[in-house]
Amino acid sequence: MTRIGYTMMTEQAGPRELVGHVVGAERAGFDFSVISDHSFPWLASQGHAPYAWSVLGAAAQATTRIPLMTYVTCPTFRYHPAVIAQKAATMQLLSQGRFRLGLGSGENLNEHIVGAGWPAAHVRLEMLEEAVGIIRSLLAGGSVTHHGAHFDVDNAKLWDLPDDPPPIGIAASGDRSCEIAGRYGDLLIATEPERDLLTAFGAYGGSGKPSVGQLAVCYDTDRDAAMARAHDQFRWSVAGWKVNAELPGPAGFEQASQYTRPEDVADAIPCGDDVEDFVGAVCPYIDAGFTEVALIQIGGGHQEAFLDWAEAKLLPALRG
Repeated sequence: MTRIGYTMMTEQAGPRELVGHVVGAERAGFDFSVISDHSFPWLASQGHAPYAWSVLGAAAQATTRIPLMTYVTCPTFRYHPAVIAQKAATMQLLSQGRFRLGLGSGENLNEHIVGAGWPAAHVRLEMLEEAVGIIRSLLAGGSVTHHGAHFDVDNAKLWDLPDDPPPIGIAASGDRSCEIAGRYGDLLIATEPERDLLTAFGAYGGSGKPSVGQLAVCYDTDRDAAMARAHDQFRWSVAGWKVNAELPGPAGFEQASQYTRPEDVADAIPCGDDVEDFVGAVCPYIDAGFTEVALIQIGGGHQEAFLDWAEAKLLPALRG
């Protein structure tokens, strides 16, 4: 059975609210949770960008069962990979083994803030591959010194290590990132229900490993209100990853999505309260072979009603 997860969307809620949301997701019976790691929202109307790792620490203490995961952290610009390794080890200890480390090559939107520039995609993937190697070495224990093409590590060591290191997921959108995921990852992360990604992941060594997709939804008893909210806060998503990874700030996404209509968004995102519409939107991930799907409920102030509805109707329908 495909596991259904809940997304703590840092772009649309403050830190205390996010912790409350994941507590509600645990109560509602979601199988796992993920959190975005941003320094900017996609659009100014979303209005938030708290520090995901502080939220994760609080969430680990506020919950007891639900697994936690970054979806995803970029270990190459804002954060040095040696720092990511320490964060991940600490989270695994705080959560008592419930943490998974999701990694990706990042978006200009978030990583530009450190002023390191934004290289071409193939360079970013080279950096990701080197970073994952460093993180794995540190999580394995012992002292690590590394002098590579993109990173230097001088006699680093993690003093607080969990007995079992957190599984590492790698975000993939093409063959090269599937290769990195297959070689270095414990699971694949993707935002499109593409069977070819899973095939490539398996060919590069990921056969039999989990795969996690993600889907935005917008629950509301008023479908028109849901469509309006999805358009207001999520029209950026229609542009696709090649565009979304490159734009440097919310103003760029405002301009890029200015001609996107509410009906365009509703074609891609289920809106309203028809359970079958939501189940139908999840089915392409299941049909493609994804083992897990994390849902994003659009609108920071509309989580409690969604969680109640998901517990009563959506989760039973998806599991049935």
